[in-house]
Amino acid sequence: MPAWVIWLIVAAAFAVGEVATLGLVLGFVAVGAVLAAAVALVGGGLALQLVALLVGAIALLALVRPVAARHLHPPHAIRTGAAALVGARAVVLERVDAHDGRVKINGEVWSARAYDENQVIEPGATVEVFEIRGATALVYQ
Repeated sequence: MPAWVIWLIVAAAFAVGEVATLGLVLGFVAVGAVLAAAVALVGGGLALQLVALLVGAIALLALVRPVAARHLHPPHAIRTGAAALVGARAVVLERVDAHDGRVKINGEVWSARAYDENQVIEPGATVEVFEIRGATALVYQ
């Protein structure tokens, strides 16, 4: 059996191992084995085939794995839904006090209450959303 066929069998085995483990290592060795198969196909000796295997696998491991690992673990949590409104600016539509009010946040009208129970905020004022409780925005100026 020619050496290049053996290398392709080795590459296939490592590729199957990568699919089974998803560790981002065996796939790089599989690519290195394909490079070794190419070297064997053009007539390179065993030492050159092993060098192709090692250089290919190590280069991919050093260059690609850190980039892929960064994309698997985002640096911070992404706020969605009502939690994304905390810290947003809003415009007071109806007087906001400790009991009632209306504000417009990002184009949507929300019921609102003043975060500070002693504060009264008149229409037209710009406020910041401190917290969302249910369907009510707690705001402050």
